[in-house]
Amino acid sequence: MGKRPIVRRRGRSPNFMAPTHRRIAPAKYPTLAKGERLEGTLVALHHDPGRGAPLAEIRLDNGKVFHTVAVESMYLGQRISIGPGSPLAIGNIIPLGEAPEGIMLSNIERKPADGGALFRASGSYAVLIGKTNGTAILQDPKARTFVVDANSLGTIGVIAGGGRTEKPFLKAGTKLKLMKSRGRHYPIVRGVAMISVYHKFGGGRHQHVGGPSSVSRNAPPGAKVGLIAPRKTGRKKARRASG
Repeated sequence: MGKRPIVRRRGRSPNFMAPTHRRIAPAKYPTLAKGERLEGTLVALHHDPGRGAPLAEIRLDNGKVFHTVAVESMYLGQRISIGPGSPLAIGNIIPLGEAPEGIMLSNIERKPADGGALFRASGSYAVLIGKTNGTAILQDPKARTFVVDANSLGTIGVIAGGGRTEKPFLKAGTKLKLMKSRGRHYPIVRGVAMISVYHKFGGGRHQHVGGPSSVSRNAPPGAKVGLIAPRKTGRKKARRASG
């Protein structure tokens, strides 16, 4: 009897689970009452495993602590204001309805009080291009538009860590550490390169599958390898020019 293929073992084995116990904390805004405004101080900047951007630890004046994704130019000891009436300064968290058009925002709530969901990756941001009927219209660097509630919160500034992905990994071991921190499957080995006990496509001397590799969308884990529910199979036929 052969071993279960990796696509099946990933469902239960702890080897493929992300080590979330090492992470610092969720990056979420504190819940605000209607019209409430909070003040706090940035007390620490952390590296959160599996996250590309730094994590800012902010201690509020009422003694509570929350973590949020840091933006460029934040510094230790910086005073942070959260909520309506906050000054327009980098790092402050304001409702989109109070932000002027043309301002760059990040870590924006998709809906009020969800803690922040949009534009959280390192180097990401959105520009506020308009407000109408209680909504705010945002545009990202790819010119895509997003419409969110004007009561949603957003941080002024660009997420820190921009340009991180431009640095090459240089060796596989460095990438392995990143993928393990995120619970990703790495390295990915072709099924035809394995022996037959490890994969249903393995065992071929010339690395040929030996038969159709298409499989049903409803196939169970372990059998769901190859072309999953393909619309078309086989060699593409050249189209004849009309006319």
